[in-house]
Amino acid sequence: MLTITQDLYDRIVAHARADHPDEACGVIAGPEGSGRPERFIPMLNAARSPTFYEFDSTDLLKLYREMDDRDEEPVVIYHSHTATEAYPSRTDLTYASEPGAHYVLVSTADTDGAGPFQFRSYRIVDGQVTEEDVRVVQAY
Repeated sequence: MLTITQDLYDRIVAHARADHPDEACGVIAGPEGSGRPERFIPMLNAARSPTFYEFDSTDLLKLYREMDDRDEEPVVIYHSHTATEAYPSRTDLTYASEPGAHYVLVSTADTDGAGPFQFRSYRIVDGQVTEEDVRVVQAY
């Protein structure tokens, strides 16, 4: 289960809406080994595409060095889908290289009639996708 604060949840959704119609992407870092998402890091979608996201390699290297210096790890890796449901695509599976991370997908398309967005979380290990519950809390 992903436990995330209301503030971080709202910031992910706001980023997805702000970058629409392009896909948004980013990371939430947390203390190494804690599994607790704490530091919101919106990233630039270097692809600037409504159907694909790509972290800029220079920005990503800088982020990993910074997390290493701060004894952090990527707890949540998020991106948005602008025209499809919040479910990992085949491309998403090939880029899922952090087996300990929660992969959050936000759809800014109303694909299920349930409203203007979906917020879903997955674990992706060796190409296997497992959806998990999301618990939103006010604070840790």
